Amino acid sequence: MEETLKNSFDTERKTVYDPLLNNESMIISLKELRLFYGNKQALFNVNMDIPKGKVTALIGPSGCGKSTLLRCINRLNDLLDFVRIEGDITLNGESIYDKSVDLSELRKKLGMVAQKPNPFPMSIYENVVYPLKIDGVKKKSILDEACEKSLKSAGLWEEVKDRLKDNALGLSGGQQQRLCIARAIAPEPEVILMDEPCSALDPLATMKIEELILSLRGDYTVAIVTHNMQQAARVSDYTAFMYMGYLVEYGNTINIFKKPRLKDTEDYITGRFG
Repeated sequence: MEETLKNSFDTERKTVYDPLLNNESMIISLKELRLFYGNKQALFNVNMDIPKGKVTALIGPSGCGKSTLLRCINRLNDLLDFVRIEGDITLNGESIYDKSVDLSELRKKLGMVAQKPNPFPMSIYENVVYPLKIDGVKKKSILDEACEKSLKSAGLWEEVKDRLKDNALGLSGGQQQRLCIARAIAPEPEVILMDEPCSALDPLATMKIEELILSLRGDYTVAIVTHNMQQAARVSDYTAFMYMGYLVEYGNTINIFKKPRLKDTEDYITGRFG
């Protein structure tokens, strides 16, 4: 099955888009995005607009380019000297690759949550306010307010409000991941990028993260990479199916899961391959 699908892909293949995307206001646009690891091409002519205030899920088998694409949006791939990127990505209509772009300022607008919880070995409070302190904020009242607001947004305030001075490494895995989300929220980004944020968590912790993602919708734009089909169906407004570095089909999540327009998409979602 995978070999058959592989043979059906070529550089002339066009992504199938759901017309419902035309009704949305877009915050991020990927335009003919191509990425190369040395001589190996990992992303092929990806054209994708991400709707403002909505949750967009990226699905597809391992190695299809989901995380690579996500890392392009906040330019983390720039850290690899053997990576070459062609095409463009815009945030609010402005190219993130323009020479005038300040990477520190860009990443304030693009919060990132990694696959595994990565709290810093410091207090819960210091974890949350760390991005603000790095940005030069020193006034305690502002830091206190930001800490409380971010922890409340991450659904963690009631659990930790009486132990903010405790080391964050003492929290459970699920709490650590919500703390990392609070840290990502603290600088008040426009977009939150999540790379399989539940892959290292148990079902109960996963449920809390999913509830959190749903609560963030509207206030933030969320792009989430996930291998979990059910999770994508539960939390996202739009879903993008990727395969072998191509964006295959992109549209309203209900339509993608209940009436995909391509057989390739249906085969993946129903477990026939991947």
